[in-house]
Amino acid sequence: MSHFHDEIAEQPEVASRLLLQSRDTVAAIGARIREVQPRGYVIAARGSSDHAALYAKYLFGVRNQALVALAAPSLFTHYARPPKLEGQCVIGISQSGASPDVVSVLAEARRQGALTIAISNDADSPLGQAAEHVLALGAGPERSVPASKTYTASLLALALISQAVDEDSAFEAALSMVPEAMARALDMDSDLQKLVAPLTGTRVIVLGRGFNFSTAEELALKLMETSYVMARAWSVADFEHGPIAVVEAGIPIVVVDGGGAVAASMGSIRDRVATKGCPVVHLVDGHVSDATREVDPSRTVQVDSGLPEELTPLSLAVLAQLLAHRVAVARGFDPDSPREIHKVTRTW
Repeated sequence: MSHFHDEIAEQPEVASRLLLQSRDTVAAIGARIREVQPRGYVIAARGSSDHAALYAKYLFGVRNQALVALAAPSLFTHYARPPKLEGQCVIGISQSGASPDVVSVLAEARRQGALTIAISNDADSPLGQAAEHVLALGAGPERSVPASKTYTASLLALALISQAVDEDSAFEAALSMVPEAMARALDMDSDLQKLVAPLTGTRVIVLGRGFNFSTAEELALKLMETSYVMARAWSVADFEHGPIAVVEAGIPIVVVDGGGAVAASMGSIRDRVATKGCPVVHLVDGHVSDATREVDPSRTVQVDSGLPEELTPLSLAVLAQLLAHRVAVARGFDPDSPREIHKVTRTW
């Protein structure tokens, strides 16, 4: 196989370990956030970690009713005009913790007196050293250039922080289900082969909404990294505000559907693009139980994880990674070593 595929398979174990080993750290972070009562959250990240930040935008918004802003690191580096961060909780997410521009955001935030938290696979990294609190992912070495287990571990870390800030017994129980949900997604690996053929061209549109807008962005990135497919992700709402004009017969479209509040919206856009002659493939978590979500079984892979919509990005990310791996193999590329990129990208 590949390191990428092996590391995708490690994710249930990584999630179980993070749930167990992070309890004290997460509790301390939650207590500190409750003590500070920040006005909002500013999150700095790049690449896949930026998609985790996008997930946090919805997660903290829905669960914690908090306003989340995604930082523009160049304001802290090239432009040297950092915004005022007083009263904010500033979170840096980086699997390596070595991206200088992300580190610069946390360093400046701490200098200004803001609460700072690092989420990284390396607690002793420059990012970890810059922050007041560090939540180590404990995912183990990730040898494949495309992130898999560090991405979903970052999602889970954010969900744990959200729970620590505003505790809810139902959400706590759902968090404990995440490793099994990932295992169920892994069991769907062979089923994903039926979705591959439409995605082996040179362009793909990926659509999501709400919590799984982040999953759509992550799948698009994985298709670009591993298969050199020109993939573009949109939130359904933004897609309908203009980009839908590019749709024409033959353009493959992936719909990422975690159900919940946006289920009808996902079903509607799927039907709309299908009438244009687009081959539509569907990644689903949950029951398809109403007419607005009827799907073509020959172009659908569905896992029923039992997770609430807020946590379906963890199960659907596993399906997305497995699908990207299969597309790369079908196109004859090595997913472990994409051209032009490295495991650690030191942007400034």
